[in-house]
Amino acid sequence: MKYIIFLGDGMADLPVEALGHRTPLQVAQKPNMNRMASIGTGGLVKTVPDTLSPGSDTANMSVLGYNPELYYTGRSPLEAISMSIEMGPGDVAFRTNLVTLTDEENYRQKTMIDYSSDEIGSDEAARLIEIINEHFATEEFQFYPGKSYRHCLIWKNGPTSMKLVPPHDILTQKVTSFLPTGEGADKLLAMMEQSAQFLPSHPVNKARIKRDLRPANSIWIWGQGTRPELPVLSDQYGIKGSVISAVDLINGLGICAGLRVVEVPGVTGNIHTNFRGKAEHAIMEFERGQDYVYLHVEAPDECGHRAEIDNKVKSIELIDQEIIGPVWEYLEKHYQQTGEDYRIMVLPDHPTPLALRTHTNAPVPFAAYSSDGAFKRSVPAYDEITCQDSEVFVVEGHTLFGHFIAGTIDGD
Repeated sequence: MKYIIFLGDGMADLPVEALGHRTPLQVAQKPNMNRMASIGTGGLVKTVPDTLSPGSDTANMSVLGYNPELYYTGRSPLEAISMSIEMGPGDVAFRTNLVTLTDEENYRQKTMIDYSSDEIGSDEAARLIEIINEHFATEEFQFYPGKSYRHCLIWKNGPTSMKLVPPHDILTQKVTSFLPTGEGADKLLAMMEQSAQFLPSHPVNKARIKRDLRPANSIWIWGQGTRPELPVLSDQYGIKGSVISAVDLINGLGICAGLRVVEVPGVTGNIHTNFRGKAEHAIMEFERGQDYVYLHVEAPDECGHRAEIDNKVKSIELIDQEIIGPVWEYLEKHYQQTGEDYRIMVLPDHPTPLALRTHTNAPVPFAAYSSDGAFKRSVPAYDEITCQDSEVFVVEGHTLFGHFIAGTIDGD
């Protein structure tokens, strides 16, 4: 049996006035997702417990089959694992964004313009992280460059109890009410404030401004946590798997789960990514003997955060056309030639409504098909509204994966 999950990060949404009070999933041309729902099973799943914040960390952990209430220890350590950063037992990892703030002299009066600094390139970002380390690195603190605007701070034997706010949750708002608070927060805030004094004049930012790009004029620290310990999927289910994603967070989760991380050239984490390349590498993983692929696409989430209505619709269509279609065609041909059955599923991890520009913990729609006919509770199409009318509602999201592997989503 072959298995693949197509994860469209943040695909789910609310009805949008500009789309005729329909959601992007309702508007998008997505014949493969619709077919999956109409000949398999469609329904809703609650991926994030009400006790936790609806981040891509908790939500993807749930979709991968792990109860985040038991295993979640923070976002940034998962990214640190993907970045091959060694973490000691007492070390705390923090996500460090390169952000664009307004230019008020008083840091507390600045407004969050862009959590990604116009999706700054990794090469430029690495030069900025280098100067940040020159200012702040000690035996206690060390910054590590990641991809684009996403970077990591390790605080040796640091605290974890402070309140830190994701920058994508406060776009267009003054930062005054969202600055770090709690034990150790003063040290983090001091670095954030000081970074806003020297980053604007860095040659990288001067060059970006000349190119009409937003400067990365501050760091923003959040997402703290310690290294998690997850049971390996192969031990639980007897399957060998791979993860395909442009995002360190998802790759880190995959590593913890014992999945093979697949590097795909040209992937970016936004709508300008190598959609077809992800499909081709998923097929290559099956060809090399893997049983399972977790294929994650960040683009819909980024479009939701940036309130890009047309791009969110387009990203869904590209996932359907460039990824799901080719992989499904391969699996069906493989089944016809060898008789090996397969199961496929599509879903978001959480909603990222365009109107809110951040995540919510509402249930999300899923559709699953199995070549052996295991999934039979079909719905006419794949979207939030249609799947809401299904008889299938998985209340504990982390159980969906086990049902998908076992062929028991329908409750049989």
